[in-house]
Amino acid sequence: MTPDVLVDRLVRLVDAHEGRVRVLVDGAPQTRPGALADALVEPLRGLGRPVVRVHADDFVRPASVRYERGRRDPDAYLEDRLDVGALAREVLDPFIETGRYLPTLWDAVADRSTRAAVEHAPDRAVLVLDGALLLGRWLDADLTVHLAVRPSTLARTTAPGDAWALAAFARYDEEVLPGSVADVVVHVDDPRRPALEVTSA
Repeated sequence: MTPDVLVDRLVRLVDAHEGRVRVLVDGAPQTRPGALADALVEPLRGLGRPVVRVHADDFVRPASVRYERGRRDPDAYLEDRLDVGALAREVLDPFIETGRYLPTLWDAVADRSTRAAVEHAPDRAVLVLDGALLLGRWLDADLTVHLAVRPSTLARTTAPGDAWALAAFARYDEEVLPGSVADVVVHVDDPRRPALEVTSA
């Protein structure tokens, strides 16, 4: 299918949910999960659904924790990079209960708290969270989307300086099986012709 058709299909799946909805768009940075998440915003708003965008990279742990095992350790990248507890506690859980959420937590470049204020979303709002290595972490969501590519595609599209992280994604695929646990899998080896696989949405 075309990227536009993909977005339309995903928007319909999201809009089928009543009340507030949490959507996770998971994928390696090379698959551009943020771009797909952004593409959902205006079509959802066109259906009368308020949309909140949150980026997992705004909920990383402090550098002293992220890099305790080194800056190029694939196990640390998988296990220590994200503050999963904060994502659940400050974003996903309260959003569904009261509409309350924290838009950002940590500035990775400055390595300090963003000191963001809590915000509130109205009824029927959709929270779209994008990031890498999000599945299998006990993050509650109403629809999970995984952007999948073959290992050879991931290796080919990875810059030489980032090749160390390939081991983290290989371990993620082996241990979490994101293609099996996601509600929707989008195969994007050729991003111009994505293939949609709905598993349980």
